[in-house]
Amino acid sequence: MLFLISIISFLAIHSAPNSFFAAGELNPNMTKEAIENLKAIYGLDKSLFLQYIDWVKNMLMLNFGISFVTGDDVSTEILKRIPITLSMNLVSLVLVFFISIYLGIKSALSYGKKTDYIIRQISLISFSMPSFYLALLFIIFFSLKLDMFPIAGLHSIGEKTGYAYYLDMAWHLVLPIGVMIFVGLGSMIIYIRSLTLDILKSDYYYFALSRGLSKKQLLRFYILPNLLPPIVTLLGLSLPGLIGGSVILESIFGIEGMGQLFFMSALSRDYPVIMGTLMITSFLTLLGNIVADLLLLRLNPYMKRG
Repeated sequence: MLFLISIISFLAIHSAPNSFFAAGELNPNMTKEAIENLKAIYGLDKSLFLQYIDWVKNMLMLNFGISFVTGDDVSTEILKRIPITLSMNLVSLVLVFFISIYLGIKSALSYGKKTDYIIRQISLISFSMPSFYLALLFIIFFSLKLDMFPIAGLHSIGEKTGYAYYLDMAWHLVLPIGVMIFVGLGSMIIYIRSLTLDILKSDYYYFALSRGLSKKQLLRFYILPNLLPPIVTLLGLSLPGLIGGSVILESIFGIEGMGQLFFMSALSRDYPVIMGTLMITSFLTLLGNIVADLLLLRLNPYMKRG
């Protein structure tokens, strides 16, 4: 799968109009010989097939080349930015998991009541809310109106060490992570509510009710065990959306993560950085899906028989 992604990404990027050297070709101070020399340095004077072969060989050694814009090593640049993006996505994923399970089950158990109506309205708003629009609303309300959180960046002015450094970073990340959580809740709540309603109508649940089991026992032994496998599957499939959404949010909140790096590289046609970011993101997404599959085997060992 990673091999197929690399081929599609490579062809798509090189099929895009214009290139990094387009501006240089329009610059009267840049001679044709200088541009051809730059292309030879970066290996862009070869055929697409040879460029791809060279790139794959370097990628297998975790060498993604040199950035056209900064001249820095792409692997080093990605390693500097990947921790913050992974942290944001993992925190939001875990919180979405627990919050959506609680609200989804609460909504189903309160079917037809006011609580069910309120939770369904919240989930519909979340499902239809664009992340960039919600981010702007959060900035206007929490940063400009209430002055509770910083508008952008990862750190405040002034050097901080120890716990103060990480607390300051967490304070800056409250708004972007809050946006990621709220946008991710909508579909999960609706899905979990629907699954829970199906469980409540099942024969084994009616049998458990007839035995006089308490609500906690029903939740622990009958509802949650049947909910977790499909939820884990859905979370695995939602990983690309979470990682892709960080591109917009990191640009809006000025966070120097993988998303912002990809966005700026796409604007400047910085091919090595774009390809390196795409492959690392694809690898993490596939790794997340593998972890989800392993969790499914743990939750439901009978899947091995299929």
